[in-house]
Amino acid sequence: MASDRSYGARLALSGEAGCWYPERWTLDGPEPYAVPLPAAQPEEPDSELLPLADGQVLIHRQVAGHHAFSLLYPTGPGTGERPLGGIDRAEVSLLPPPPGGLCAFALGRGPRSTSVWLLFGGGVLAPQHLVEVPGRCTGGGWLDRTGRLLALDRELDGRTKTVVVDLRRGGEISPLLQITERSDDRLLLADPDSGLLLVRSDAPGEERLGWGVLGSTRPVRFPDCLRPAGWAEATPFAVQP
Repeated sequence: MASDRSYGARLALSGEAGCWYPERWTLDGPEPYAVPLPAAQPEEPDSELLPLADGQVLIHRQVAGHHAFSLLYPTGPGTGERPLGGIDRAEVSLLPPPPGGLCAFALGRGPRSTSVWLLFGGGVLAPQHLVEVPGRCTGGGWLDRTGRLLALDRELDGRTKTVVVDLRRGGEISPLLQITERSDDRLLLADPDSGLLLVRSDAPGEERLGWGVLGSTRPVRFPDCLRPAGWAEATPFAVQP
């Protein structure tokens, strides 16, 4: 989903040829409709897509161990493609779209640290390395409307805690979630407008969903209503504004 919910994107499977191709969904009109964006060759099913707020779709492909990025856009009956370069890391994943929806970021994981990359936006036309964070980072959530404060779940010394990376202060790192000293605490969703945080933690004795408010002095709460009977694991994916 684009950050302003104007577009969605997915990989669709062609019924005739049995090939995967990108598909963009227009969601801000009176009726959603799909725009196919097939490239010159079929896509692998593990390719990642990120729709931008201007209608372009960024695609992340793995090609012979190399992570390549391109922008796809409709051009009449066909699909235009603009290569953006690549990243040589063992593992790379796209971050959620930042506020504004006209930039794209990725995480590159190495053996001892995780790098944050700006893939597109702000005049950048090729992947630009921004910061290096010690430890293995996953997830990702934006805590403000300027695209400055990025929350990451960092595994370090056997524990996972959510930290905040300030992208405008040289990657300065500060803690966000440390519910107990021995718990694994992960951020699932953050709403910059209300400050609502949805988390997953084993602090209550088992993994539970909880909620808190950014900047509040009150502890994270783990209500029973976020623990439906018979659910092995609930994964929230959107916050209502």
